[in-house]
Amino acid sequence: NMPAPVIRPAVPPDLGTLAEYDRHIRLSRLSSAIADGRILLLETDGKFAGWLRWNLFWDSIPFLNLLFLLEPYRRLGFGSRLVADWEARMAADGFSSVMTSTQTDEDAQHFYRKAGYKDCGGFVIDVPGYEQPMEMFFIKKV
Repeated sequence: NMPAPVIRPAVPPDLGTLAEYDRHIRLSRLSSAIADGRILLLETDGKFAGWLRWNLFWDSIPFLNLLFLLEPYRRLGFGSRLVADWEARMAADGFSSVMTSTQTDEDAQHFYRKAGYKDCGGFVIDVPGYEQPMEMFFIKKV
């Protein structure tokens, strides 16, 4: 039985740990995201278990870019807790909606729908070298 998670904003000393796992972003951008308060860490029993990173879509809607839990911490409800915590923080900051996206071949779409997100569109990039499944976008009122 795992103890309740602690969710907190990432701070500069977390950069090394995050850089070890978050390969989707350059180190300088990761550092900026920490400084801007756009990363939440989840820890359980004092151990790093995962993180959530976001940005602003159209400079005005919080957009969840990445939600990641390390393997031993998956399917325990921690992802739902991390997203709910982020949504509450966004609502407290005065935002009325949040967004995210997944590819159509990713199971995450079911996770977000279960969390109350509504499909709101999608697109396929039809450019050589960028072939990938359709990207689906989701929105939720907070």
